[in-house]
Formats: sequence, structure tokens, C-alpha cells
Amino acid sequence: MCQYSSTDGFANDWHLVHLGSRAVGGAALIITEAAAVSPEGRISPGDLGLWKDEHIDFLKRITVFIEANDAVPGIQLAHAGRKASHHVPWKGNKSLTAEEGAWEAFAPSALPHTVGEPWPKAMTTEDIEKVKNDFASAVKRSLLAGFKIIEIHAAHGYLLNEFLSPLSNLRTDEYGGSFENRIRLLLEIVTGTRKIMGETLPLFVRLSVTDWVAGGWTEDDSVALAKILKQHGVDLIDCSSGGNSPQQKIPLAPMYQVPFSQKLKKETGILTGAVGLITTTTQAKGIVNDEQADLIILARQLLRDPYFALHAAKESGEDVAWPVQYDRAKK
Repeated sequence: MCQYSSTDGFANDWHLVHLGSRAVGGAALIITEAAAVSPEGRISPGDLGLWKDEHIDFLKRITVFIEANDAVPGIQLAHAGRKASHHVPWKGNKSLTAEEGAWEAFAPSALPHTVGEPWPKAMTTEDIEKVKNDFASAVKRSLLAGFKIIEIHAAHGYLLNEFLSPLSNLRTDEYGGSFENRIRLLLEIVTGTRKIMGETLPLFVRLSVTDWVAGGWTEDDSVALAKILKQHGVDLIDCSSGGNSPQQKIPLAPMYQVPFSQKLKKETGILTGAVGLITTTTQAKGIVNDEQADLIILARQLLRDPYFALHAAKESGEDVAWPVQYDRAKK
């Protein structure tokens, strides 16, 4: 969950306490908010970043704390694409103006996400090469900062999702048109990431499994992509949806995205993570027990309750370790 609390991409005490609280609260894996691989890849001026070496030190402080509390530190790497250069949510989420420090957004094609927003620049092949290099550099910095899992963000209408979807990718070169061309950039970034990471550390990819728009990216596209990603060294698909078009029609309901993780797991054999309005212990256990997903990935519920995992263990009658500082309150 983006915290929009950075200055110039730097993590700070808010991020340490925010992420550290979830480790203390019993979560097994802590994934940071989307960390921008370049300044122009930020959603807002408050985004976390990993585009320069100076960002590493404070992130290292966070990963050390997470591991000291028996959790695994992971990082999500992202480029906002045409969704870049916006105000933080509590200031309206609108596009920044030049007077407010706006920067130029990039996209596969010169199409704004929403009517009335500034048009992004259609990326040149040189721009695409820069994005690949930016991801590679961010992966190297992630490892130096102590992260043990890397997730490539290819969902929610951000740059890599924009390349995947025919709604936002109207290119006629090797990065547009056919399915094989539209997935090319993600595959190149995944291949480069796996080469840098080696074979032992887990690599996740977050997908919007469907655009929820006729003529857009579909569940069957995601199945086809997941099979290829598995061959390229991806260990798990974090199965979300939507975010690439304001025309989307999303039937919000508890666990509404779980069928996506179940479908990809069943039809490709790849590990999947379930997300989306999962709020109770019963829901989470049921998803895993019914083999609808391999991981439960919580976001808003952990904002509401940083100690959800400890509470879930107690509710389930499981005796799990609490931080020794809190042990007196366990019973």
C-alpha cells in the first residue's frame, strides 16, 4: 500500500514503523509499497524510490528490523507510466501542474489514462531501453538493501500493465500489436531481474488478470502469460485486476479476485497469491485449504489491523511465537 510519505524517494521513520509493525504483528512476508525505479516513474512526489544508491541505507535499516522479527522483507518495483505526476491522494489525486512541479509522463502510446489529463509521451526505443536499465539497477540496489523477494509490478494501469493491454498499447513496433509483442518488455525485465537475483531468491510478478473492459486484457491472456513467466523464472503471480481503464466494471464483493488466483494456479501450475477484500481468518484459511491460492496477500486489512496474523492464529487455536516484548499479553 503506497504511503505517499517519501521525499525524493527516500524511506524514513514512517516506513520503518509502518512496515516494522506488520513484522511484529506476525506477517510472514512484508512487501514494501511500489518503489519507483526512476524519478519519472513515480505516481506522486511522495512515492518511495530506488533509483539512486543513497536510497539503500534506510531501506537496509528496515530489512534488518523485519528479519529480526522473523519476517521476510520483499520489495515491489514499479514504473507509473502514464499514471505518473499526480498529487498524493489526500490532496486530490489530480495531475500536477507545471507550477506544482509536474514532470513528463511516459507510456507505450500517447493516450492519457483519463480524459482531460495531460497526454503522456509515446516511448521511443531509447526510452524503453532506459526503463529496462532502470529496473535492473533497482534490482541490484534491492539486493544490497537486504530484500529477499522482489516483485515486479505489472498491474493496475502502471507502465508494464499499459504495455500488456491492447487498450493502452497501440504501438506498431516489436513492443506492440500481437500478444507476443505486448508482453515483450515485461519478459525482458523479468529475464534481467532473474539473472541479477540468481536462482535461489523468489521472484514475484503482480498482474491485473483482467482489465474488466471488453476488448482489453483478459483472464485467458493472463493464463498464457503466466505459463511463459514460469518458464522465465517467475515463482509466483500476485493476482489482482483492473486499474488500466476508467471504463472498467468491477463487481466488488468479498474475495472477488480469488477466482483469478485459482484459475492461474489450476491452469498453469504456477504459485499464486490471492488479494482483494480478504478480511477474515475464515476467508484466508478457506482459500488456502481449498487450493485456490498458495499465499494470502493482505493490504487494507493490515492497515486496519497490523496484528491480524497474531489474531488469526489465536482465533484458529494455533500457538505461534509473539515478540518476547509482548509475550506477557499473549494469553
